Amino acid sequence: MPELPEVETIKRTLSPLICGRVIKELEIRLAKILRPGPEVFQKSLPGQKIKALSRRGKILIIHLTQNVLLFHFRMTGNLVCLSPQDSEPRYTHLLFYLDQDLRLAYTDLRQFGWIELIKEDLSHHRILSKLGPEPFELSKKEFFSLLRARDRGLKAFLLDQEMIAGLGNIYTDEALFRAGLHPKRKTSSLSFEEAARLLSVIKEVLEEAIRERGSSVRNYVDGRGQRGNFQRQHLVYRKKGEPCPRCGEKIVYQKIAGRGTYFCPNCQK
Repeated sequence: MPELPEVETIKRTLSPLICGRVIKELEIRLAKILRPGPEVFQKSLPGQKIKALSRRGKILIIHLTQNVLLFHFRMTGNLVCLSPQDSEPRYTHLLFYLDQDLRLAYTDLRQFGWIELIKEDLSHHRILSKLGPEPFELSKKEFFSLLRARDRGLKAFLLDQEMIAGLGNIYTDEALFRAGLHPKRKTSSLSFEEAARLLSVIKEVLEEAIRERGSSVRNYVDGRGQRGNFQRQHLVYRKKGEPCPRCGEKIVYQKIAGRGTYFCPNCQK
C-alpha cells in the first residue's frame, strides 16, 4: 500500500507535469472505483483546469477549478502521467486526457482503491476530517501524550490513521526496529525518552524514504512511472529468517494488529 512517502512522491513528481493542464475528456473503464459515480465524473470534469496537488496522510488531493479529486490508492493503486509516446500501463481503469496530448492513467491491480469527486470544504470530509496529525506535525510532548492516553499495542496505535496519519505496514515495522521497540509493547508503558526516540526515528525514516522516492516492494511507481529505491534500505520489512543487521538473530514474522509484522525478537524486547 502506498504510504506517506509514496503518496508524497507521486504528488511531487506529478505536480510539474499536470498543474495548469486542462482535462479534455475521460475514459472510464471501471465504474466501481468512482465516487459518486461515472455520470458525475463525465459531467463535471471535462473543461476543468488542474490548479494544484496536495496530500493528507495517504490520500492524494488534486485541486481543480471547481472541484476536488481525492485518490486513495489502497493496496495497488498508481497514478501516472503519460506522454504521447508512452504505452498505457496494465490494469488502467481510468484515463484523463489532458491538453498538450498528455494522459493521466489510474491503474490498480487489486481494484481496492477509490477516487472521489467533491465540492465541500475538505475539513468536513468524512474521512479527511477524522485523520490524526502527521508525524511531522507532532512535538515530542504531544506524541508522548497521545501514547500515554491509550493502552494499545504500538503497532496497532501507529497504524490507526485517526491517531497518526500516513504510516502503514512498511514504515511502522522499520521505525519500531530502529527505535528498539517491540510491536506489541503497550503505548502507555513508554517513558518520555522512549516516545521521543520513536517519534524522531519515525520522522527520520519517512524523510529518508521520501528522498529515495518511496519503497517499491510490489507494484508502486511514482507519477512518472519510475520505481522507488527505499526498499534497498529496509532493515526488517519482508526479511523473515534473515539475520538481524544489529545482532544476527533471525528476523521473525508474526501477525500483529491484523497485519504481517517483521521484527527482531532480541533487539525489540
